[in-house]
Amino acid sequence: MSTRGTRDVPGAAAVPEPVPESGEGAGPGAGPVPAAAPVRAADGTDADVLVVGAGPTGLLLAGDLAAAGLRVTLVERREQGISNLTRAFGVHARTLEQLDARGLADELVATGTPVTELSLFRRLTLDLGRLSSRFDFLLITPQFEVERLLERRALAAGVRFRYGVELRGLSQDADSVTAEFAGGAPALRARYLVGTDGLRSAVRGALGLPFPGVSVVRSIVLADVRLAQEPEGLLTVAASGDAFAFITPFGGGWYRVMGWDRGHQAPDGAPVELDEVRAIARKALGSDFGMHGPRWMSRFHSDERQVPSYRVGRVFLAGDAAHVHSPAGGQGMNTGLQDAANLSWKLAAVLRGEASDPEGLLDSYHGERHPVGARVLRSSGAIVRLAMARTPLQRAARGLAAGLLNAVRPASARVMGMITGIGISYGPGARRVPDLALREGRLYELLRDRAFVLVAPSGEAPGLPRTSPVVGGRLIRATWADPARRDTLLVRPDGYAVPSGDGKG
Repeated sequence: MSTRGTRDVPGAAAVPEPVPESGEGAGPGAGPVPAAAPVRAADGTDADVLVVGAGPTGLLLAGDLAAAGLRVTLVERREQGISNLTRAFGVHARTLEQLDARGLADELVATGTPVTELSLFRRLTLDLGRLSSRFDFLLITPQFEVERLLERRALAAGVRFRYGVELRGLSQDADSVTAEFAGGAPALRARYLVGTDGLRSAVRGALGLPFPGVSVVRSIVLADVRLAQEPEGLLTVAASGDAFAFITPFGGGWYRVMGWDRGHQAPDGAPVELDEVRAIARKALGSDFGMHGPRWMSRFHSDERQVPSYRVGRVFLAGDAAHVHSPAGGQGMNTGLQDAANLSWKLAAVLRGEASDPEGLLDSYHGERHPVGARVLRSSGAIVRLAMARTPLQRAARGLAAGLLNAVRPASARVMGMITGIGISYGPGARRVPDLALREGRLYELLRDRAFVLVAPSGEAPGLPRTSPVVGGRLIRATWADPARRDTLLVRPDGYAVPSGDGKG
């Protein structure tokens, strides 16, 4: 997704241009960050892992790796500081579970408002209260709140930050990756490098990877405004066929508005006027709710793109550097954070010499997350295409599809599982594990140590199954709270089950 055409509103304070929806490439939260010089190791590397891009994905990944005792440097082309006008505003259940496994979820929930029901096209209602999760809701909170917590964690874990540093090129050999930067900044050598630097990823460009796809929707407008009348729902979404819009509170009395009008397709650089935003809202929602006092307005277009490979040797891509899609469903930032959760423990296991098959484990990052990215592209694309339905026949088909999903509970559960991430699995047996009640406490509290958790019946102490991807490292043993359970379960640090190898998962 790209953003251009931001304009200052007369009488309002000037604000910086927002970053892409998932925030890759934004500098993290306010507050002084010490400039620590990398320490070169005996093998000639400055870091075990160099992360390029300090958005949510990069911050979570860097924090995980540093918490695992690794040397991590995070570089960011922007100067320190973050705009509070980033596009992402929703944190889904699976992302909250990942943040819970890092001790951050409850604090984040306190910054926002839970939404337990999503309504699309005035016909389809998704009851998030049916989710099998401690977080059976969508959390409405600005992206900068997510970044603030992840930045704090990364700093506490020892991540070294370097701002105002722009990648110009990279090279790799059998043992390391060397990154070169613009402006005379010193090169850095690391054992691995991860690009989390967004839509216009310099890492992806340096690798020479294509980013195939299409622009799906042009001339989407965004605005932060005040409202004279408060909408009935916390998240107001609707489409008329020639227009769609949503409105959601964004904190401090501001509301975030996004809209599109088929009859007004201006280029990205064209200025946005409040009258245009109001007109779109009236067409799609039936009211503009007395919009006034905008502090920021912008126009952008929405792309659907995915890189063909998430791994090239010792270099990995995650978040918007690997995939971008329409904002429908609010899955951008969430998908990137889950990329990071999948990759971080694998890199840590390999770097600490604990992986039973190091290359196979690193390859599994692409094998598990690339199909998820492809599914997100399809699902978010389907939602936005339904919203853009123009002819009576298309609108009738949309209504029929919404009615069927409302009536067939398993179908609506699958839709909710995809949007919220709760339904994502990584093949037979590698399923998401819910927050189990154990004698030692909640599973996701145990996962805060970023270790594997082996759950067994009381009195038993089984060894690691032959399917375990690690042969060393810390293992937490836990016991079922329910004495009737006699099975054994190995849970990865990202909260997914390791298949047992007996066909039972």
